[in-house]
Amino acid sequence: MGVPPGLAEPEQVGRAFAEAWADRDARALAGLFAQDADFVNVVGLWWRSRDRIEQAHAYGFERIFGASTMTVRAPRTRRLGTSAAVVHVSWAITGQVRPDGSAAGPRAGIFLFVLERGPDGRWLVVAAQNTDTVPGADSLTTDPGGSPGTSAAAYRDP
Repeated sequence: MGVPPGLAEPEQVGRAFAEAWADRDARALAGLFAQDADFVNVVGLWWRSRDRIEQAHAYGFERIFGASTMTVRAPRTRRLGTSAAVVHVSWAITGQVRPDGSAAGPRAGIFLFVLERGPDGRWLVVAAQNTDTVPGADSLTTDPGGSPGTSAAAYRDP
């Protein structure tokens, strides 16, 4: 199944993303984005074109998320005039695998999409950022010695 380039309304972006995810259709997912779109994933990888967004998600479907299920909640949309919108969408994923092939636990997060209405009236994502939510954490920390990886950090009194 393919998604035609662009959306009739910006509020459709979360559902369209999740539908392309369910179909493991990296091309349809990338079709939601402008040719020169930017996408920053949960670990800060920055893809700077529709083609790179497609390639990265194709790899993810092949190696990481092949049996995963993504659900999204109703979006929060803020229109910026008549030709731009910011959309936040909460998501949850189950079925991810670890590098060794074992099952990973469930994850949740928030997408931030910035969309622009094109001359044809269709909306395309021009920028997106994906952030994991970490329950109980206020920030992330790294080891002072520079060891790779981060840990969730809670600063509030229990």
